[in-house]
Amino acid sequence: MQLWKDVLKTLKHNRLVVVAASFLALMSVIVTVGPMFVSYSFDEINLDATNEPPSLKHWFGTDPLGRDIFVRTLIGGRISLMVGLIATAVSFIIGVTYGAISGYLGGHVDELMMRFVDLLYSLPHLFLVICFLAFFSKDLLILFVALGAISWLTMARIVRGQVLSIKQQEYVEAARACGTSSAKIIVRHILPNALVPVIAYTTLTVPSAILSEAFLSFLGLGVQPPLASWGTLLSDGIISISVYPWQLICPAAMMTATLFSLNVLGDGLIEALNPRKR
Repeated sequence: MQLWKDVLKTLKHNRLVVVAASFLALMSVIVTVGPMFVSYSFDEINLDATNEPPSLKHWFGTDPLGRDIFVRTLIGGRISLMVGLIATAVSFIIGVTYGAISGYLGGHVDELMMRFVDLLYSLPHLFLVICFLAFFSKDLLILFVALGAISWLTMARIVRGQVLSIKQQEYVEAARACGTSSAKIIVRHILPNALVPVIAYTTLTVPSAILSEAFLSFLGLGVQPPLASWGTLLSDGIISISVYPWQLICPAAMMTATLFSLNVLGDGLIEALNPRKR
C-alpha cells in the first residue's frame, strides 16, 4: 500500500499527468452518458441536413447521410475505449499467465516457450488479425480477442523477467520448502511482487489497441455500420476532407487528445514507479 501511496503522491505533482487523467475521466463520462442527452441517434439519417457545417444544432456538423457527427463521435469513443480496455485485459491475462509459467518452470520449458514467443514476434501481427477477421467474422467480440491475442508477447517477456528474479527470493524458497504447490506460489508470492512494471506497461497497451482498432476500422475490417468507431469516422471523413474538413477534423481531434492523454498517463506512471524517481 505504501508503494501506491508514494506513486499517487508523485503523480499528483506532475501537472501534465493530472491534466491527462482529468481529461480521460471526463472523456469516459461523456462517451458513456453523453449520447443519452443528445436529441439525435447515432444512426438517424436526415437527408435534408446532409454535410452541414458545425453549428449550435450540430456541434461537429453532419455527414453525407445527415447523421450528427458529434453523437457518432461519442459512440465511436465509447467503442474505441471499450476495444482498448478489453483487448488490454485479454493481453494481460494471456501475457501474465504465459510469462509466469515460463519464468517459474525455467530450464528447457522456459527456452521452448520463449522461442515460441520469438516466432510470433517475427510474424506481421496486424496482417494476422486481418486474416483472422476475414476468415471468421467482423464481430466486435472477435475483434476484442484478436487484438488482445497479438498484444501479449511483450507482457509475457516482462513478467518472465520479473519471475526469474523473484523466484530466487528467500520467502519463495521457504514456501516451496513448506510444500506449497507451484500454482499457489506463483499466485500468492510471485505475481503480487511482479505486477508493478506490468501495470505500468498495461497503461501503454490501451492506446496501442485503440490505434490498431482504428487502423482496422479505417480499412473496413473493424467496427461495421451502422455502429461507428473513431477509425470508421476517420475513414468516412477522409473521403470528403477537401470539401467538408470538419467530418475528419472533429473525430480526429477527439481521438488524438485521448491517445495523447493515455500515453502521458502511462509515461507518468512508469516514471512514478521508478524507485530512482521517488
